[in-house]
Amino acid sequence: MKTLTLLRHAKSGWDDPVARDFDRPLNPKGHRAAQTMGRHMRGLGLAFDHVIASPAVRVKETLAEIEKGFGSELAPEWEKRLYLASAPTLLDIVQECDDAIDTLLFAGHNPGLEELVLLLVPGGSDLRSDVEEKFPTASLAQISFDTDSWRKVDGGTGTLLRFVRPRDLDPALGPDR
Repeated sequence: MKTLTLLRHAKSGWDDPVARDFDRPLNPKGHRAAQTMGRHMRGLGLAFDHVIASPAVRVKETLAEIEKGFGSELAPEWEKRLYLASAPTLLDIVQECDDAIDTLLFAGHNPGLEELVLLLVPGGSDLRSDVEEKFPTASLAQISFDTDSWRKVDGGTGTLLRFVRPRDLDPALGPDR
């Protein structure tokens, strides 16, 4: 059994005057949402054998806040290919993972993460429909695969175990009105 958890970076600051998108930091709501999600992950008892993350500033800051709420260091492997990656690129990275890893966390960006969920999980579930509607910032999706090899993970082979949005944990972290 393999489990892949996908975490989208928290809300970033579009008002911040940075030269490159890569350097955009989180805004205050993003910091709160990431800490809240980290506490929820701790409450669920989640653990990861390996973490792979985009090196973008907003992902690094998200993981730092997640760690505060989670109460444990995640020690990510920074992978440049995760920055704004498409679903096929993300799937390639999944399939390259060592089979000694059973629980894997990816931290990255949309639309790639959302598209990866839709690729891996067959239609028909309410959870998948929620992902299809929107994969908001700081949201987490967890998918299991009935296999012993990451190379066998492919389209339609996953089961979506959970999809958690910050607004599910605290309505104040939902969309601005």
